[in-house]
Formats: sequence, structure tokens, C-alpha cells
Amino acid sequence: MKTFKLAAEPRTDLGKKAAKTLRSEGKIPVVLNGGEPFDLPFTGTLKPGEKLVEIGNNKAMITTDLAVTTDAVRKLIYTPDIYAVELTYNGETKMAVLKELQFDPVKDTLLHMDLLEVTDKKPVVIEVPVKLEGHAEGVKAGGKLSLSMKKIKVKAIYSAIPERVVINVDNLGLGKTMQIGDLHFEGLELVNAKNAVVCAVQLTRAARGAQAAASK
Repeated sequence: MKTFKLAAEPRTDLGKKAAKTLRSEGKIPVVLNGGEPFDLPFTGTLKPGEKLVEIGNNKAMITTDLAVTTDAVRKLIYTPDIYAVELTYNGETKMAVLKELQFDPVKDTLLHMDLLEVTDKKPVVIEVPVKLEGHAEGVKAGGKLSLSMKKIKVKAIYSAIPERVVINVDNLGLGKTMQIGDLHFEGLELVNAKNAVVCAVQLTRAARGAQAAASK
């Protein structure tokens, strides 16, 4: 994946009113999740923006409330590409991936972002764009190639996740489909259902006519 550098500032004033004020200043509330769990009681010192979240079994995690400018994340949000985010705040840098976005249902403006901290030790699930390559046999026979899944979910160490997964369709015949279970990529675990259709060569009216004529 490409790397996107993003500077953030700690956010200590929380709540709906504070978030509304933040947005009026051209900024977006962000929550960074995904830190390593630890045993309670907590004996360390929380930095600005950090807070403890109990996860059960006498364990907790630290999440961090941050703010970024709308302009700073525009190229991260409005793009088909995926990025590893090099996030800088409180004088330190952490790697993260974009986990969830919340938009205004009427204005379609960005309201909130969730980031997930990643490391080279813990796999993460990310949706990766699909790219088809080759000339399908079914298309040569008059069919039409269709892409049903523009993105597929993969699980891997973030640094091993490609910008896109490339699928060769040369051997895809007329009326045939390619499913998740048919695919394999080195170092990646595919998370979608195995019977989910990624692409297919559909029968066109002309192809049906050709098939009917050939069967006579």
C-alpha cells in the first residue's frame, strides 16, 4: 500500500457540541483504536486525547481522540486507492488504516473518522480494489464480462497488503463465474464468502443465438 502522511492534534473537549464546533473550524473528529490490550489496573500515564476503554476479563485498551483538518484528509477519503496512514500526534508517529467514515446523510460532508492502529505483528482486514486483466474466452465467444465485486476483503499484515488484487480472466468461459473460492493470493487470506461471485462472463443475446445455431 501507499503511505499517506497525516498530522493530528489531541482532542480533549468531547461531545456533540464540541464536535460541531470543531467541524465549523474546518476540522474532523477522529478516533484511533487498535492499541494492544493490557491488564488492569492501569499504572501508566495517559497522554492528551487518550482514554481507557475496558474490554472485559480485567483488560483494557487505550483509544485516542484526535482532530484533523478537512483539507488534510481530502485525498485520503475521496479516492479509490487504499493507504497506510502515517499518523503523527503528541510528538510520536503510529501507523494506521482507515476503518470507518461517517457522512452527513443530507450534505454528504465528512463528519467523523475511525482509524485502526496497525503493526507488523497483527493482521488486519481491509477492502482492496479488484483489477481484471486478460481477455476472457467467453468474451471472445460473444459474451460480456462483468465485475460484481469492485473490492474484496483481505486479511494480512498491513505492509503485505497490495494496492489492488489483480485477477486474470483469460480462462473464464461463456456463462461462467469466478468466485472468491477460486482465487488465491500469496500471503493474503480472503475473508469474503467463498461462493461470492467476483466476476462473470454473461450470455448476450448474440451469444445465445450463436449457441442455439451451433446446437442445431
